Amino acid sequence: MTKDDIITLPNPALREKSVRVHVITDETKQLIDDMKAAALDWEDSRPHEIAVALAAVQINRLERVVIVRSDFENKEDRSFTVLINPEVVKYEGDIVTEHEGCLSVRDIYGAVPRHDKIRMKALDENGLEIRARAEGFLARVLQHEIDHTNGICFIDHIDTQEDAFFVLTEKGDLEPTPYANVVEAGIFRE
Repeated sequence: MTKDDIITLPNPALREKSVRVHVITDETKQLIDDMKAAALDWEDSRPHEIAVALAAVQINRLERVVIVRSDFENKEDRSFTVLINPEVVKYEGDIVTEHEGCLSVRDIYGAVPRHDKIRMKALDENGLEIRARAEGFLARVLQHEIDHTNGICFIDHIDTQEDAFFVLTEKGDLEPTPYANVVEAGIFRE
């Protein structure tokens, strides 16, 4: 799979809930490989960004499978952690507003409020249970991807119209963009 297999809003599949994975099959493992290939191909086409994570729905597969980059700081480390049927079991800490982008929301970024600490559970690719506490950026990433499995995109968390949306400049900086430009992109729920 390539970056061209990543669907973007307003594709209606991104607003659907994904189904639980009951048995991890060879098809599930192929899905995981396809997700990694698509995410890394996307990253290779973007000089200022890293493919932080991807949910299966983003390659048009409505299964609760998520991959999260193992090391956010090292672009050379191209490994991912696999989370099957991930869910937040507890939200903790403060609600912090930070910038988010998404491989399925083309060229638009937003200031999104999220909890800065969570507890989550999932299965790994071998079917073993994972329970973890996450904070900071990792907590944000996990909430973002788990939202995808529930048909929610980051823009759905933004309730202000002014000063909440951004575009990436050629130098890799975020620059505010007018709300009218975001509306024209057709990415909001109808």
